Amino acid sequence: MVNAPNGSSSALIKNTGDVRNRAGIANYTKHWETDLSKDTDADMETRKGVYAEVVNGYYDGATELYEYGWGSSFHFARYYKGEAFYQAIARHEHYLAAQTGIRPKMRVLDVGCGVGGPAREIARFTDAEIVGLNNNAFQVGRAQKYTARAGLSEQVTFVKGDFMALAEQFGENSFDAVYAIEATCHAPDWEGCYNEIRKVLKPGGHFGVYEWCMTDSWDPKNADHVKVQKQVELGNGIPEMRPISACRTALQNVGFEILHEEDLADRPDDIKWYYPLEGDLRKCQTLWDVITCWRMTSVGKFCTQNTVWGLEKIGLVPKGTYDVGEALKTAAVGLVEGGQKKLFTPMMLFVCRKPLEQQQ
Repeated sequence: MVNAPNGSSSALIKNTGDVRNRAGIANYTKHWETDLSKDTDADMETRKGVYAEVVNGYYDGATELYEYGWGSSFHFARYYKGEAFYQAIARHEHYLAAQTGIRPKMRVLDVGCGVGGPAREIARFTDAEIVGLNNNAFQVGRAQKYTARAGLSEQVTFVKGDFMALAEQFGENSFDAVYAIEATCHAPDWEGCYNEIRKVLKPGGHFGVYEWCMTDSWDPKNADHVKVQKQVELGNGIPEMRPISACRTALQNVGFEILHEEDLADRPDDIKWYYPLEGDLRKCQTLWDVITCWRMTSVGKFCTQNTVWGLEKIGLVPKGTYDVGEALKTAAVGLVEGGQKKLFTPMMLFVCRKPLEQQQ
């Protein structure tokens, strides 16, 4: 794992290359009803219509909070007994790279690359050339800075772009492999996004994805289940959470051959993927993990949010950052409940292939 946070609240006020839309941060929560039980399908359709604004507003405000609390790889992982947090994060990335068949010298696209933690890790693991795509300029700048610091700028590059228009940006048949880690859930619809991924893949190329999905146990007619869905959406900048079946159908509809699918969260792990969010220090695997998990305790969240509140009041972080932090707290509640009740998975794995002969 590279470029972990320094573990102090000072990480929240470093704004090198700050190109954020501060108005977007301030208005992020306005895309949802204050009372999530009153959030309607019409509200959801409105969010999908301005998905780039929703996602950018979220990550402009949440990125430094993510880095402070989680590191530079913004995703979950499975855990083995005794396995440290950052070790599990890296292994989760290695597993996807191996499943996708990424090899040395391949040209590979990371769709929705965040600040580049997985791209750097997978580049080191596979010796492939990674191109990270992100529609958030603030994150792209941070990814470039961290990658230069790691000495990987010749192997790992980053571009600002829309994953709903990949072929226009890169041209068709331009990558040997493509992967996405908990990113394409931000798309307004999966078919449009997956079709663009198919276009830029070379014939025979593989696409591997860890997708955020509501599971087959989720019932859209159950108010408690819908509440979890809405908490996940609000707290993670997602216009619409969708079920596993919709993901599978979208991949098939755009012409992918599904080689393997598995909900990794459904494996009988003693240590669950959501344990760092529970704030239960007794479950920590290593002494260092206590620091990560402490941030999710009631005291840790209180300290972080009050620090953010103070920094916002004196103008050291953008207005609205505190509200985004509150949304993250809402997300944690929904994610833990969704995981405990098996209503939600952040690691629905699909490994797909673009047929050798396929009409464009």
